Amino acid sequence: MMRHRKLTIIFVMGLVAIAALAVSLYTRMDNVAQSRTASLGGPFTLTDDTGKPVTEASLMGKPSVIYFGYTFCPEVCPTTLLDLTHLIAKLGPDADKANYVFVTIDPQRDTVKAMHDYVSSFDKRIRGYTGTAQQVAQIAKAYGVYYAREPGGGENYAMDHSTRVYLMDAKGHYVESIAYQEPEASALSKLKRLLAS
Repeated sequence: MMRHRKLTIIFVMGLVAIAALAVSLYTRMDNVAQSRTASLGGPFTLTDDTGKPVTEASLMGKPSVIYFGYTFCPEVCPTTLLDLTHLIAKLGPDADKANYVFVTIDPQRDTVKAMHDYVSSFDKRIRGYTGTAQQVAQIAKAYGVYYAREPGGGENYAMDHSTRVYLMDAKGHYVESIAYQEPEASALSKLKRLLAS
C-alpha cells in the first residue's frame, strides 16, 4: 500500500514537472514568435493600381489590412479577396476606417493595369500595389512573406506564397493576422478589434 502511494506521488510529480517544462518551452517559443512578428512591416516604395507612387507613409493614420498574392493565382488569392470583400461588407460604415491592400508577389506579370483590372472585381476599397522585382522583394522581406516561382508552366507559371492577411495598426505596427479561410466570426472579430484600436 505504502509502495503504491509512493509510486503515485512520483508519477504525479513527474507529470507536474513535464507540464512545467511544456509551459516554459511554450512561453519561450511564444516570446520568440512575438519578437519576430513585432518587427513586421517597414519602409517600401511601390505603385498602386492607378499608377500613383505609394510608400509606407501612404498607409499611416489608419489601420491597414494587407494581403500578398498575385492576379494569376487560381484559388487562394481570389478566395481570400472574396472573403475580405464579404468581411468589409459586414463591417458596414466602419470599414472606411481602414486601408485594404493587395500586394503582388509576381511583378513580372502584375502590371499596374493588370492589378487595377483584378482588384476591380472585389470591394472598391481594396487597392492593388505592384512595383519592380526589387521593390516587391523589399516589402516581402519586411513583412516576412515567403514567395517563390514554381518550376515549369512556361508563361502560365504558378507562384507559391504565404497566405495570411496582415493586420497593421495606424502607425504601421503588426497587430495580428487572419489565416486562410479562417472562420468568419473569428476574422470579423479581429477586424473589429483592429478598427477599434
